[in-house]
This record gives sequence, C-alpha cells and structure tokens, in this order.
Amino acid sequence: MAEQFVKIVVFVPTSHADKVRRALADAGCGKIGNYDSCCFSVRGVGQFRALKGAKPFIGKIDKVEKIAEERIETICPKKDLKKALAAVKEVHPYEEPAIDAYPLL
Repeated sequence: MAEQFVKIVVFVPTSHADKVRRALADAGCGKIGNYDSCCFSVRGVGQFRALKGAKPFIGKIDKVEKIAEERIETICPKKDLKKALAAVKEVHPYEEPAIDAYPLL
C-alpha cells in the first residue's frame, strides 16, 4: 500500500446518514481492493447545546438536545481528504458537523 490513507469519522443525524455515506463514496472514500462504498456505521445518541448566535438544524438555543445519530467511519486517500471533507459539509445538516480524521499506519 504505497498510498497513504486517513480514517474519516463523522457523526450525523440518522435522517441524513445515507446522504453522507453517498457523498463520502462519491469523493473517493471507502475503496478497498475491488470494493467501493466501504464504511462502518453504528447508531447512538449525540448531545449538544446551541449557544447564542447559533442556527441549529435541530433544537433550540440554550437547551441541551439529545439526537439519534450515526457514527460513520470510512477510509480516504490522504490526497482526497479536503475534497471528502467539503463533500460531507455540503450535505450534512449541522452548521458545525463533528468530523474527525485519523492517520492510518
């Protein structure tokens, strides 16, 4: 594996999980050998409180919200990371999506 990869992890409301998975795959993420669109998802509960000045997709200002979300993990060629992050932000409903990128060995 001469190409370097990163692991992208994104948390998204379950209502938008398929859109985010498609955006990641269209940006070149999730290719492993002769397979594409590879990812792993697990459901859980996300929590946040929107502060003054925020424009929350779900919830109200200054109220703690708990939302059904999916954690989506996939791999991405390091050279395509900026494109993948832009693709997620384009379809993700939150104004501040939680996205992590980790280098892989």
